[in-house]
Amino acid sequence: MAAGQAQLDAGREQLEAGRAQLEASRAELTAGEEAIAAGEAELEAAEEEIARGEQELEDGRAELVEGQEALAAGERVTSLTEGTLLVNEDRTVAMSQVTVEDASGTLAPETREAILAVSDDLAAADVQVDFSKELTDDLSSLLGPGEVIGLVVAAVVLVVMLGSLLAAGLPLLMALVGVGVGLGAAMTLTQWISMNSVTPALALMLGLAVGIDYSLFLINRHRQQLRHGMGVRESLALAVGTSGNAVTFAGLTVIIALAALTITGIPFLGVMGLVAAGTVAVAVLVALTLTPALLSLLGLRVLPRREREAVARGDLAVARAEDEREADVRRGWAAWVQRHPWLVIVGSLALVAGLGWPVGQLRLGLPDGSTEPAGSTAYRTFDTVREEFGAGANGPLLVVAELDAPVADGETALLTTQADVGEQLAAVDGVVRVLPAGVSADRDTLAFQVQPEGGPADASTEALVDRLVPVLDDLGQEIGAEVGLTGATVANIDISGQLADALPLYLVVVVGLSLILLLLVFRSVVIPLLATGGFLLSLVASFGAVVAVYQLGHLSGVFGVNEPGPVLSFLPTLLIGILFGLAMDYQVFLVSAMRESHVHGEEARRAVVTGFNHSARVVTAAAIIMISVFGGFVWAHLAMVRPMGLGLAVGVLIDAFLVRMTLTPAIMSLLGEKAWWLPRWLDRILPDVDVEGAQLERALAGPTQDAATSSAQEPVATPSR
Repeated sequence: MAAGQAQLDAGREQLEAGRAQLEASRAELTAGEEAIAAGEAELEAAEEEIARGEQELEDGRAELVEGQEALAAGERVTSLTEGTLLVNEDRTVAMSQVTVEDASGTLAPETREAILAVSDDLAAADVQVDFSKELTDDLSSLLGPGEVIGLVVAAVVLVVMLGSLLAAGLPLLMALVGVGVGLGAAMTLTQWISMNSVTPALALMLGLAVGIDYSLFLINRHRQQLRHGMGVRESLALAVGTSGNAVTFAGLTVIIALAALTITGIPFLGVMGLVAAGTVAVAVLVALTLTPALLSLLGLRVLPRREREAVARGDLAVARAEDEREADVRRGWAAWVQRHPWLVIVGSLALVAGLGWPVGQLRLGLPDGSTEPAGSTAYRTFDTVREEFGAGANGPLLVVAELDAPVADGETALLTTQADVGEQLAAVDGVVRVLPAGVSADRDTLAFQVQPEGGPADASTEALVDRLVPVLDDLGQEIGAEVGLTGATVANIDISGQLADALPLYLVVVVGLSLILLLLVFRSVVIPLLATGGFLLSLVASFGAVVAVYQLGHLSGVFGVNEPGPVLSFLPTLLIGILFGLAMDYQVFLVSAMRESHVHGEEARRAVVTGFNHSARVVTAAAIIMISVFGGFVWAHLAMVRPMGLGLAVGVLIDAFLVRMTLTPAIMSLLGEKAWWLPRWLDRILPDVDVEGAQLERALAGPTQDAATSSAQEPVATPSR
């Protein structure tokens, strides 16, 4: 029993030991499982670490590739801009471009003055600052020494012709009043209308010239009538009703021709024409209103003392002597011309051909800093930039690409796109370098600055623009964008092209207008054709002189031409309009005098000489005055005005003395009665404009007065029915 119990206990112990061993085994198994799980976790962590390392490696490789691409794109862009400098190699000259907010094509005076004031601050640090012509064009003084000399010459001519300081001062005073009112009104409009620097200078030039001449024509008519014994009040009324009509017609031709500049489609040229036309209109109004008013106050004092005393005594011997001299067809310039008409015609045409030969080389453009005086800050700026940074740095072109879709994010994509565009631009012949100038915030617009080989006004730059246009069209299709050219240089080239295209239309309009107006005035088919043909001869001579001096450089030292360049793009259009009006002035005052003599019974050839002798003196004085005023602007402080002054001075010189006072009498002498031919059907339908007031003259003149006044008449356009 005890032995069984012992065995039982031993069995229990063994069972407990087995259980303990089993528990231990279980514990070992659990520990193993835990160890396996830990190993598996470590393995997973290692695998994840390996994966991260592989991803980092891939990212690194991608960054390397992107970096290499960015580096390559950056090198491409850098190669495009190679040589771009804002400081020269000697580190003695720095160039800076100023961008003004809300400039709208013009620079506010206060902004301009603030920019120019920088030079004073830098001068204290021994830094010399020069500015481009866009900043230095100054209208604070429109009258310079040259213009004053022109007025002095005009005053001398008036004194010599009128023989009285009082009478001579009156046309000058009227011109200054007209210019003051016209320019004052124009400058007031600058609050709302933008004007370039030439606009007031042109208005001043024309206002002075026509203001003096229009008052002179009226005063001369009044003085002649006073010499013949007419009362002051009656004489003024008749002068305004006769010569005043001619002044009105002459002024209207100038006004219409200037206002027609609006058909060119160039806004600044239209404004220029309208401002000048307004100033001429004021000159006409002053001549017709203020001039008679002052003449009424002067009374007989408008005559020299000797003539005044003779009129007071009733002695008309001076007037009769003048009438006899004018009626003498055997003496004077017109008589000589009539004796040698073919010699005169051939010589005149040869002279015009000689003056006009450079016209075939005419090249239009807008002037740059090279045309400024040699010692000016504008020229120094242009020349320094040209010498240190290249001529093209004075007028870079701006290329703008408006993309169909924005450039992808990232510097590489932007640099690559800029390089793709820039390299195609740089490959165009004549491009020195291309500089990416900017990118819009939404990355869909890119800008590039293209520096040409030549300066802004060089023919090579114009040719480069022509070559770039088709390249930009192809480039736009390739990259999906609208690509265009802009900038001041391109705008100037575009304006020159538009003006050249508009010039034939403008010429047709002006010439057509002249034919219609002269047909109404002279009631002749031949005279308008002769007048228009002479006008075209004057234009050829005027253009030739301008091209020879300012484009080809002939007599450049005399006329102060620093560097020859293209002719001001809007100058031919202006010359056509202005010379047309002035040419018609002289045509009216000369040929209508010939017509009046013919209507009063003189044979056609004789009427040419007597009419010429009657009006040549005042027309000569008027032409010399205009030439003096225009010639004074040849040395104006605004360089753009100078060729305008020369062109107008030469044009008036040729038109007045060669065309109207030489060629016209010669041709009319050859034509005889044929010069006044007008078809009957046209005579019936044409209105009688009576420009010179012949009907008024006949109505006012009594039977006894008629003989006296008719010999003293200014040119009268009487219908020949």
